[in-house]
Amino acid sequence: MLHSKSESDVTSLAPSSPSRSPKRPVYFVQSPSRDSQDGDKSYSIQATPNFRSPMESPSHPSIGRHSRNSSSSRFSGIFRSHSGRKVHRKRNDKGWPECNVIVEEGKYDEYDGEKKLTRSLQALMALFSFIVLFTILCLIIWGAARPYKPEVTVKSLAVNSLYIGEGSDSSGVITKMLTINGSLRLGVHNPATFFGIRVSSTPVNLVYSEIVIATGQLKKYYQQRKTRKTAIVNFEATKVPLYGAGSSLVVSDAGVFEIPLKLEFEIRAKGEVVGKLVTTKHRTQISCNMTLPSNIAKPVRFKKSSCIYK
Repeated sequence: MLHSKSESDVTSLAPSSPSRSPKRPVYFVQSPSRDSQDGDKSYSIQATPNFRSPMESPSHPSIGRHSRNSSSSRFSGIFRSHSGRKVHRKRNDKGWPECNVIVEEGKYDEYDGEKKLTRSLQALMALFSFIVLFTILCLIIWGAARPYKPEVTVKSLAVNSLYIGEGSDSSGVITKMLTINGSLRLGVHNPATFFGIRVSSTPVNLVYSEIVIATGQLKKYYQQRKTRKTAIVNFEATKVPLYGAGSSLVVSDAGVFEIPLKLEFEIRAKGEVVGKLVTTKHRTQISCNMTLPSNIAKPVRFKKSSCIYK
């Protein structure tokens, strides 16, 4: 049995019963997907409800999932240029937009190589400059040392024995034979003020008519600066065949004769100015003529004019 509602019942129930609100409209926002790469325009669709209160509005700062979504949507959205045009950026594997990074050309190793090359070049230039300066200094010292040429003089010749006899050479030829021995005294003066010298000589020859009848050798020695020294050269010859040159020699009954001789040799002096790096060399050729009597008892003394020094 149906009971009809009274007007009062209807009016009392009307305010208390919830009124059916109209269905909320839903709109959609399209944003580029995080998985889109290389400018691919794929969009994701998200439903955004219509908020009635300011608290439910997306502009209200809230903490939680909505803030993360809003920040990611800001960075994952479409970038715009200053002119307002849409610029699509490439994204990496994590979805972040790729930025144009300015890469400096070249490598740091190249700069290190240039620095090493510059240092090597500077070292070579310094070494070259040192060599040039040292060479110039050595040339100056060498030029200053050149005038200090050693002075050599022949002082005397002492003859211990001198005689001529008849004999035969190794082939059996009969000829006159000459025997002589003695010593030659030389004076050497080193005028250099700051270096010593090493003195040596070529063989000291006694020559008769282009025949070397006796030979001696000066023993090499070192002479200090600004010093004088007497060097002795010994020579000896026994039964030297004279062949045709002996026919000009006249021997008296007492066995006395005179023989013209020529003394020839060369004195060599080497001065070490700066060790063995800078040296000076001097040569003096000496030639003396003399006549020796067989019965000479005293040494033959030579004047400076008696010999030729070159």
